[in-house]
Amino acid sequence: MELIEHLALGFSAAASAQNLLSCFIGSVLGTLIGVLPGIGPVATIAMLLPLTYGMPPLSALIMLAGIYYGAQYGGSTTSIMLNLPGEASSAITCLDGHPLARRGRAGAALTVAALGSFFAGCVGTLFLAAFAAPLTTFALDFGPAEYCSLMIFGLAGAIVLASKSLLKACAMVVLGLLLGLVGTDVNSGAVRFTFGIRELNDGIGTAVLAVGVFGFAEILLGLERLHEHSTLTARCGRLGLSRDELRQATPAVLRGTGLGTLLGLLPGAGALMPAFAAYALEKWCARDPGRFGRGAIEGVAAPESANNAAAQTAFIPLLTLGIPSNAIMALMIGAMTLHDIQPGPQVISHDPTLFWGLVASMWIGNAMLVLLNLPLVGLWIRLLTTPYRWLFPAILLFCCIGIYTLSHSTVDLLLTAFFGLLGYLLQKFDCEPAPLLLGFILGPLFEEHLRRTLLLSRGDPSVFLSRPLSLVLLLAAAALLCTALTPSARRIRAQALTAEQDDAIADPAR
Repeated sequence: MELIEHLALGFSAAASAQNLLSCFIGSVLGTLIGVLPGIGPVATIAMLLPLTYGMPPLSALIMLAGIYYGAQYGGSTTSIMLNLPGEASSAITCLDGHPLARRGRAGAALTVAALGSFFAGCVGTLFLAAFAAPLTTFALDFGPAEYCSLMIFGLAGAIVLASKSLLKACAMVVLGLLLGLVGTDVNSGAVRFTFGIRELNDGIGTAVLAVGVFGFAEILLGLERLHEHSTLTARCGRLGLSRDELRQATPAVLRGTGLGTLLGLLPGAGALMPAFAAYALEKWCARDPGRFGRGAIEGVAAPESANNAAAQTAFIPLLTLGIPSNAIMALMIGAMTLHDIQPGPQVISHDPTLFWGLVASMWIGNAMLVLLNLPLVGLWIRLLTTPYRWLFPAILLFCCIGIYTLSHSTVDLLLTAFFGLLGYLLQKFDCEPAPLLLGFILGPLFEEHLRRTLLLSRGDPSVFLSRPLSLVLLLAAAALLCTALTPSARRIRAQALTAEQDDAIADPAR
């Protein structure tokens, strides 16, 4: 009964004209950047983050959340029609989606992707609504030692679940932690690592780092690929599913939804790992695994359901513990900070309208996305012919306007350009920028809770081991790191990297 009352409060807040418009804009933008290869939700949210400063907090979060889960919908269109993932988590959809399109069943693949995504999104949102409040009550029992251990667990997850080199992921986390130290120490008042630049006394802005590392760097990488293009050779066909396709897709959607709902909670997992895990599960469960890679409808249904379920449940650690589970959730923390909202368990108690309004908006957004993706699929397919040379000047202009409006500082623009070059170099050296952003966000929080813990314990570090929950979290972090170093895990990672390199050779546009 209490849950129903909370959801009624949320729908009343989300159903206002401004919030409905924000949800619609976020859904459209998410679908658009999911359809257009090479932009991605991280870069888009980073670009729009400064522009949300003048919006009401709930409207801003609704729009940014819509971009995130909307991109999971739109990314399937290019994967199926062009064999080119518009969004990273849709890469696995290429394996069976495009063979279906070549057989004239693109319409069926697009339908099962949209409906599976809608079902998974609704289930993920229901899971968020049902379990966020109990987890928030549990989180209120956390002390500084528990929060410190939790952040260590989150950083360990970001390292272990990185899709590339563990060593490089660890280096990126450390670099993010170091960048988070720039500015004034809140305890001593000492200025650290500013190199005499007064504008850095308050630290590096989250938007500055995110727009540079993801937005500007993505533009530079896109300019390298101006000569690359894909041609649309497959026809959409009818959108209906045959009886056999429906029978095969239904259990795949259910399994993908369940797996994505659980994996979305893990720190560092994002939507990419659940999609790959769901595909592997379907191939393992299949009576004829040889069908996969040749146009199996389950190969579209399972990963598309998993990445959308994970996109919803990724908000649970953010809203209950204040811990980002992936780079996009780190940007959501940046958005909340811009609006003077402290992420964590106090959100649901201090501002229930914001919390439940965001939850309710996800159901509304998922309904909008079904209406946007199926009837308007022809429009999204035509957008695939938009030349990138027309897109990047507008993207660059909006990035610069957004950064400048935050502080009216040219130093921030120069810093953004510097981080753009850094992000470009990191990509060229095959380093993932997402762990860097997670380290940057968690670094100051980790330092704060570490100092508070040691102050309360009078410098005794054994407090981390004497408190049961803290000990459990530290052991879980150690187990994650040890598991990643086992021979079997290293072999699986090496196979994944080899497959990714082979895909890049076969399709350079990826």
